Order: sequence, then structure tokens, then C-alpha cells
Amino acid sequence: MRAPRFAEHRGAIYCAIPIPYNDMTMPLPRAVRPLPVTIKVAFWYWLKLGFISFGGPAGQIALMHAELVERRRWISEQRFLHALNYCMLLPGPEATQLAIYIGWLMHKTRGGVMAGVLFVLPSLLILIVLSWIYLAYGSLPLVAGILYGIKPAIVAVVLGAAWRIGSRTLKNPVLMGIALAAFVAIAVFQLPFPLIVLAAALVGAIGARALPAYFQVGGQHPDSRVSYGAALIDDDTPPPPHAAFSWRGLAKVGLGGGLLGGAAWLLLARQFGANDALAQMGWFFTKAALMTFGGAYAVLPYVYQGAVEHFHWLSASQMIDGLALGETTPGPLIMIVAFVGFVGASGASKLLLAGAAGACVATFFTFLPSFIFILAGGPLVEATRDNVRMTAPLTAISAAVVGVIVSLAVFFGQHVFVVGAKPDWTAIAISAAACIALFRFKAGTIKLIAACALAGLVLSYWHG
Repeated sequence: MRAPRFAEHRGAIYCAIPIPYNDMTMPLPRAVRPLPVTIKVAFWYWLKLGFISFGGPAGQIALMHAELVERRRWISEQRFLHALNYCMLLPGPEATQLAIYIGWLMHKTRGGVMAGVLFVLPSLLILIVLSWIYLAYGSLPLVAGILYGIKPAIVAVVLGAAWRIGSRTLKNPVLMGIALAAFVAIAVFQLPFPLIVLAAALVGAIGARALPAYFQVGGQHPDSRVSYGAALIDDDTPPPPHAAFSWRGLAKVGLGGGLLGGAAWLLLARQFGANDALAQMGWFFTKAALMTFGGAYAVLPYVYQGAVEHFHWLSASQMIDGLALGETTPGPLIMIVAFVGFVGASGASKLLLAGAAGACVATFFTFLPSFIFILAGGPLVEATRDNVRMTAPLTAISAAVVGVIVSLAVFFGQHVFVVGAKPDWTAIAISAAACIALFRFKAGTIKLIAACALAGLVLSYWHG
């Protein structure tokens, strides 16, 4: 057995010993610095995450934090939050972008592409199968009962994730005030999310000069930062060579990504015609991807207007059913575009191959901008990591997003807990039990959703 290596870190001695990452059932001891992670180990982790990433972006970010920061310690709390703040600023699914960022930081471009693809792939495959079953066999009482139990659980999962992220981010009254203001702005005054992002960034830019200690990376005072022990990518770990910023690298990634998207659209247009549904989907979902500030629910009205009212790819009732399917599968909530693509491409024929092609086209053009944003902008983000004037706007945005996530839970609750004009006490009871399981007993997301789905199924047959 190889002898342990010892290293000094922040005045303490840490022992680095070989740990088999593929069998890490217990957290590393705090005094042990993890050894470098192989691309194979990272592959299996990102694939696993793709299958268990329920609960929307808040739940997915919480899952990554628990595994990568707290247990495996591949990345430190501050580096994780710095990457998250940048992803929150971008249009597109922030949880997917965070996975791409960490994968890129650890294993270059191939690591980022691998992390992003594996994060989305399981959800795409599951939605292709579910979409075909939906079109082929219609609405079943079994599905309705399962959804009845899952929807209250989703409210609890979003609340739990908001609490967990907020407890890490809102470390002082200034950031708490930003979160509260963001909640009021979006929940009461229905202000657009991009406006909230810009306002938070402006507050952060001013705060960097007036109150710099309150806008450190992660949003807490430097003396109160959370530490889970030495991390592989720690606070003081210099960016790897591939993360060095250069204008040439920025132009190379941006131009390459643009050419890839353009070539894919031209291939569809040449093969099927520019007016074919697949070519139309390529351009439409590219535009949708650039408007997804605030997550999937912020862009759903645009997708609804285009897919239902303009292109007539599916009906309004099918759009609602697709949203329910998207809520109950792993992966980003914006994966509802795969359902829209499947139904739009298969149409009345209900052909699996045609529908799968539509789902893949919609997914590719929706997520391609996220890869370009991260691979092109990641080096610039790493270069500004220790500059509080550059990071303070991102920290303020992260605080504002906590308030937005809470507003999402309120939005869910309004539609789940009220039927007509009367409260649904059964759904409220399921959600309350789910909250107790999450907050008091630290239940896992998968087990919680499965238990609530079973409860909904039993109750639906009991009353039906």
C-alpha cells in the first residue's frame, strides 16, 4: 500500500491517503485532503446525479453541494458558491450549468461536456418513453393518482432546498434584505426576473465599495465562512492551466459553439426543409434558451405561446400534462421542451422514432447555449474570484435568487393546495408530512417522492 502523503494547509497538517472514490459510503475525515479524481469516477458520479436529480434546480444544487462539497470534498464551499453565482446570472438551467462548470474545472472541456450531457441524458430518455406512453395510451387513473401525491412533495422539496441554500448564502442582514426584497418584487409586484437580477447586481456593485465585508464570495463575513475540511479544489487552490483566461480562448469557444449550432440547424433545414417542424424547433428553442432567466417557469409563457398558439405543435391541455411529467422526472425542469418536441414532431402519427427526433432536437438547441456560456466564460470567472468588486454583484444575485426560489414554492402551493375556491386539506397534509420528513428526519429526496407518490395512489383509489 502506498504510504500516506502529508501536506500543510492553513497552518494544519493534513494526511492525503488513497481513497477509492467509487466506494465512498462515508464522508472523508475532515483532516484528509482528497486525491485527484479520475475521469472514470467523475463519469459515474455525473451519471448517478442525472438519475436522482429531482426537486428542480434548488433541489439539484442542494444534492451537488451535499455530495461534492460536504462529503467527497471535490470543491470547497467558496469555490462552489462562486461558480453558482455566475450560473445564476446566466440564462438557462443553472443547475446544469453548475455541473458543467465543476466538470470543466476538474477535467477540462471534456469533463464539462461529460457532466452536462450526463446530467440531462437520463431525463431525456425517460421523457421520450413517458411521452410515447402518454400519446399511445392516454391519461390513466394510475398516473393521476401518482401525480396527486408527488405535487405536494415538490412544494416541500423546494422549501427545503431554499432553506438549505439560504442558510449557506444569507449570512448577514444585508443579504437577507436582498432576498426579502426579491421575494416581494416577484411574488407581490410580478416584476420580471431579469430586472431583479440587474437590481441585485447594482446593489452588489455599490455594496462592494460601501460594505465589502458583507459581499465576500458566498455572502458571509470572512471570519464565518463554512469549511468542511480540505478540498481537492480549495479556496486557495490556483486555477488550473486550462482555466486561464485569454481573449483567444473566449473567441475560440464562442465561435466553435456558434458554428456547431448553425451547422446543426442547416442540416435539419437541408434534410427536411426550413419550414419543417424540426427546423422550426431548432430556431425556436435557441431563442427560448436565451430567455430563461429565472429558470423554467420564467420562460414557460414564451414556450406556451410559441408551441401552442403559434406553431400548434400541441394543445394547451397537452402542455399542462407535459409540465406534470417534467416535474416528476429527474433533471432540469426546462426538460419539458423534450415533451413539446416529442409531441410536435410525432403529431397524430404517434411514431416513437419521429417523436424521439423532436425531443432530441429541442433538447440540443435548448442546452447548447449553456455549454457555450460556461466553457467560454469560466476562465473569466476564475480570474475574478478574489476580486470583491467583481464578485459582489454575483453574491447579491445569489441572495436575490433565494427569495425567488421561495416565491416558486408559494407559486406551487397556490396551485396544489387550492382546488377551485376550496383548500385541498389532503394535499396540505401530504406536503406537511413531507416537510417534517425533510427538515426533522433528513429524508432523502428519492425516498420522499416515492412515498408521497404511493400515498397519492392509495388515496386516489380510496376516494375514487
